[in-house]
Amino acid sequence: MPTVIAPPAVADHAAQRILLEGIPWQRFEQLSACFEDSRAVRLTYLDGSLEIMSPVGPEHETRKRSISYLLDAYLTTKGIRFYGRGGFTLKQPERAAGEPDESYCIGSDKPLPDLVIEVVITHEALSKLPLYQGLRIPEVWLWRNSDLEVHVLEPDGYRRATRSRLLPDLDLALLAAHARMPDQYDAVQAFRRAIS
Repeated sequence: MPTVIAPPAVADHAAQRILLEGIPWQRFEQLSACFEDSRAVRLTYLDGSLEIMSPVGPEHETRKRSISYLLDAYLTTKGIRFYGRGGFTLKQPERAAGEPDESYCIGSDKPLPDLVIEVVITHEALSKLPLYQGLRIPEVWLWRNSDLEVHVLEPDGYRRATRSRLLPDLDLALLAAHARMPDQYDAVQAFRRAIS
């Protein structure tokens, strides 16, 4: 029998989360098929735990897009070839599945992204780092507490780093400062000027 772990009370505009424990992979696959055409519900599965999240609030979406616009600006300004992959479901069959907020391939297009971006506004019921580690995603950026954390993959798991291994010349503090700006357009224009 699955166990339901009640989420904390949150404001109406924030993401609503439910965590279920003891869910077999086959049940996750069935539920996932029910929501495959829906952007309103996001499912994350890890070793029998299933997080159901809906809806994503405006702050989450704004921050996600801001970081993505800034990264796009950096990559195009520096002439770095990239492929935005967005948020498609990544799976480790029988063990884990989840959808990143944004993802990128750097240098060439690949089946799995090199970089995943996650925006955490309220809290994480399930960390997706074990999923990304199992898939050998080289780098994960977490926006948490109004700051950018970079996690690089090492042989024994992710390690928080002060610089991106994929983009070593990128000033992450500068990107984060512009991501905190209230106006996306102004932020991107100011960031372009700063990195030119």
